[in-house]
Amino acid sequence: MKKEEIIALLPYEKPFLFVDGIDSISEDGISGHYTFKDDEFFYKGHFKGNPITPGVILTECMAQIGLVCLGIYLLKDELSETQKPQIALTANQMDFYLPVLPGEKVNVQSEKTVFRFNKLKCNVKMVNKDGELVARGTISGMLKV
Repeated sequence: MKKEEIIALLPYEKPFLFVDGIDSISEDGISGHYTFKDDEFFYKGHFKGNPITPGVILTECMAQIGLVCLGIYLLKDELSETQKPQIALTANQMDFYLPVLPGEKVNVQSEKTVFRFNKLKCNVKMVNKDGELVARGTISGMLKV
């Protein structure tokens, strides 16, 4: 399955799609990236005059790349080109270390820890363009074809 096909199967669209590209993917993990545009809808009300990306959006970005894209790849033999999987986030635990500003590009890296009975659990981390740790944690979800 090609990287572009995985992104096309995501159950999201703008303005709630936080995946620009997949850099690498295997049965064990994934890395991908996203650049937070200056005009993202959530910046208008998140800290007047000093916008930063909300933690819930950073978590969503990590989940879309690190759990959903990886899950689609792991289910590739069960999917068709038009069949989008159903995804349910079941748990997450995140720690945040640095802010992400408008216009900033981030890289998400995810390592599969468990994939059994269509439940996927991953260790994820997000780094900025300088390789500095922005956030890390674990995300779990259920995937259904």
